Amino acid sequence: MKDLLKNIRYDLPASIVVFFVAVPLCLGIALASGAPLFAGIIAGIVGGIVVGIASGSPLGVSGPAAGLAVIVFSSIASLEGSWEAFLTAVVLAGIIQLIMGYAKAGFIAYFFPSSVIKGMLTGIGLLIILKQIPHALGWDKDAEGDDAFFQADGQNTFSEIVNAFQFFTPGAVLIAALSLLILIVWDTSITKKHKIFQLIQGPLVVVTLGIAMNYFYQSGILNFSLASDQLVSIPVPENLGGFFSQFTLPDFSALSNIKVYKIALVIAIVASLETLLCVEATDKLDPSKRITPTNRELKAQGLGNMISGLIGGLPVTQVIVRSSANISFGGKTKMSAILHGVFLLIGAITIANVLNMIPLASLAAILLVVGYKLAKPSLFIQMYKLGWEQFVPFVATVAAILLTDLLMGITIGLVVGIFYTLRHSYRNSYQLKEVTSTTEGQNVHHLILAEEVSFFNKASIVRALEGIPANSKVIIDCTNTKSIAYDVIELIKNYESNAKTKNIIVEKVKFIEPTF
Repeated sequence: MKDLLKNIRYDLPASIVVFFVAVPLCLGIALASGAPLFAGIIAGIVGGIVVGIASGSPLGVSGPAAGLAVIVFSSIASLEGSWEAFLTAVVLAGIIQLIMGYAKAGFIAYFFPSSVIKGMLTGIGLLIILKQIPHALGWDKDAEGDDAFFQADGQNTFSEIVNAFQFFTPGAVLIAALSLLILIVWDTSITKKHKIFQLIQGPLVVVTLGIAMNYFYQSGILNFSLASDQLVSIPVPENLGGFFSQFTLPDFSALSNIKVYKIALVIAIVASLETLLCVEATDKLDPSKRITPTNRELKAQGLGNMISGLIGGLPVTQVIVRSSANISFGGKTKMSAILHGVFLLIGAITIANVLNMIPLASLAAILLVVGYKLAKPSLFIQMYKLGWEQFVPFVATVAAILLTDLLMGITIGLVVGIFYTLRHSYRNSYQLKEVTSTTEGQNVHHLILAEEVSFFNKASIVRALEGIPANSKVIIDCTNTKSIAYDVIELIKNYESNAKTKNIIVEKVKFIEPTF
């Protein structure tokens, strides 16, 4: 606990920023999921407090994820609209994740190439920017949590931006412009003036300004206005009893429905993959380069989903938008994630009316800065200098995330990355040394096989052997080889038999014979 509290001067301001970012995201994702709005708040509270305490991730922040919104929406529909039955599936998904954690399934995270992870971060950064432009202009009619390219109303990411410029709200534009100016000046100049400005972060000033300007609009001091859908909208309980009445218990009689188990398995797999990817990405952003224990993270997420499902919340995962905001604004330990959950809980009970005065344009400005920090132009230059094997999967991941969604984008980037890995393996399956001559005037070709020879290397080895001229000698050297696929063993044995027709002498060195 002492280690967590010693960085409180960094974690407290960062937690406040993450709190303000999380409120509309939790509500927007709940809306996009077809779930009760308060279910998003519950998931945010559980993700912050429960997962934050149980997790070993120093900077990751968990909560409801946009990547699960479509799954949640279709799952509720398949259960004939029963929210309580769906909550049972969330509890089961948590149990499955706990089992995965104890089974040490977290190693899956290490199979994702660095180029794909960097592409994911950059793609999310650009996605944040594109999705927040309409909010900054006061237009977007879609849920905050909608991160897919194609949207439910027939629009897409770019058409929403075009609409935003055609139907912008001057009051929202003014708030967003002033907020961006404050954030840039605060980050580049003001924080260096005095230590107090390192504690009072720019986003807190921006939110305060947004509430003040919204009040001036409503009171007529400034001749602008904001509509209700341009403000944060959180359920307002009349009293403590009203707050707790918003919690929902799962319907465990649904355990007799096979669909519940199928939904639980899908949620567990998708939520685990999204969490592991975010863990990898967050660790790369961590200035201290700490490594999150992935098996512990799966256990923490499983515990979080069990509790979220038991009290009426959406499924939770580690979320890169909140995690990157945490890092961008100075978070040092997991105390910032825990505190953001505490603030969500306190805010939902006590100051819901105040939170509902925050313009979405203020939050859009904060997220625009976060998006820029994730997708700096210098990163594209850096990846290009590393060569095509790094640059192409990076760009493919970025483009696919922008044009599809997060999981599909990562899948496409991974496929491209695997292609380059296989291409590299294909080109490096053997080494053919220069031709030498024996005293008998016979040419000798020295074919040295790689350490690992798979069936994928078969075509290149065939090409090399077919290129050896008649009346010569070939030495197939397996000295450094640890494993040869049976296809290649069979190929070499067949070549040895057929080589006699060309008067080619085949010599094998430490050849690995198959055992049956």
